[in-house]
Amino acid sequence: MRKAVKQIGACAFLLLLFCVVFRFTLAPQAEIYVPLHGELVERYRARELRLEAETDAVKLGEERLWGNYLRVPVEPLREGLTDIHLRDAQGKPLTVHPVWVSRFHTVVDLATGGFTGDQAVLIAVTLFWLAVSAIMVWHFRQARGPAFYAYSTIYYAGFALFALVTGLTMLTVTIRHLADPAAYNMMSAYSAINSASIQFMELTTPLILLFALAMAVSNVALLRHNRPRLQNLLGILIAVALVAGLALGWAMFTRDFTGSELEGRIQNTLQNTYATVFAYFECMLAGSVICGILAARHQPARDKDFIVILGCWFRPDGTLPPLLRGRVDRAIAFWRQQREETGREACFIPSGGRGMDEPIPEAEAMRRYLLEQGIPEEKILPEPKAVNTYENMAYALEIIRERNPQGRTAFATTNYHVFRSGVWASMADLPAEGMGSGTKWWFWPNAFMRETVGLLLKRWWQELLFLGLLILFFGLLSMIL
Repeated sequence: MRKAVKQIGACAFLLLLFCVVFRFTLAPQAEIYVPLHGELVERYRARELRLEAETDAVKLGEERLWGNYLRVPVEPLREGLTDIHLRDAQGKPLTVHPVWVSRFHTVVDLATGGFTGDQAVLIAVTLFWLAVSAIMVWHFRQARGPAFYAYSTIYYAGFALFALVTGLTMLTVTIRHLADPAAYNMMSAYSAINSASIQFMELTTPLILLFALAMAVSNVALLRHNRPRLQNLLGILIAVALVAGLALGWAMFTRDFTGSELEGRIQNTLQNTYATVFAYFECMLAGSVICGILAARHQPARDKDFIVILGCWFRPDGTLPPLLRGRVDRAIAFWRQQREETGREACFIPSGGRGMDEPIPEAEAMRRYLLEQGIPEEKILPEPKAVNTYENMAYALEIIRERNPQGRTAFATTNYHVFRSGVWASMADLPAEGMGSGTKWWFWPNAFMRETVGLLLKRWWQELLFLGLLILFFGLLSMIL
């Protein structure tokens, strides 16, 4: 993640340098667009009107008619505020166009928000967001094998989407401003930039609704096969939360407003803050879903020396239920495929301690099943102490280091549990690739969401910190613009 941050920082620096070079070498002058209303266009063509600056802070170049606007080059002479008047033949002012010259001789059009070099800034901001998206996608694609199981991979997947949508929004803004800077001025561009989170939320609404519907359908099917309890209602709760969040957002965004400028800024800030929070959770959810699906479908390379099998509940008579049997069968299938293709025979490490309602350790139950399936006993190294996924990985690592510290490892678990298990393996310093066994379609989404929530809650304070920084950024942006 640090490498990605450094690359994003380097892009920001280069684009800032581009803006500075453009500002002081290629665009020493600014251009303003003075609107001509009604009959003023014909009067200007009849040479009945003229432009003049109120003070000597600026020097006006030769203006040209641009549709219903006058396009006027403005050369800064000194710092200060001045008005540019459109006067008739008798010297009567018809319009007033205020501009300000900064100490760095930047001309700011106070009427439209334009400034010297604004085109370069829009181009740079567009390139920045598109570059961020490309960097995120590149790092996501580079995260292979054990390196895939990391929180950073979720960020890469989720925020690549946000950066891409924001970049495409900025691209539209930039093209419209470059094509017609008079009609689509910088005030319009500021509004689009300011509402990036809102636009992201609006664009992704159909996907969120489809996802919520799928979660609800799968959860209803789950309840038909299992008794109602909180963990079996998670899909419905998430679906309701998503739909309610969208409804609240649309109510906020479409509300009619009448009030002062300050009240308008406050409302705008609240809207953008809400959209930022919603977009953040959208990105995290999207990243988690993408990573979870890819992890569940992953096929480890056929070069493994150890296969860790993660345990779970089994029947009182010692037989394996479908969920646990699926994990062991997936490991056996991989073992046999590897042996056929490479002749390499890996060692199984069935891992799991004894629960309060279990007659023997989970590792022992899996060992017996492995023997029944024809696996040689010397290829089975039970780990009977672990009580959670982290201990599965940590205790398995101890066995691996005793047998072959350089050995390559895979682990087998249920498909919805692969990515989170891989994260625990990384935390236990066990480099391993995961493989997932199948489960019922109606069980997978709800169980996967439990894994996602558990994964994110593990880093709740980091998530809140990052979310707080986003809220601060977009909140200040709303108040300023």
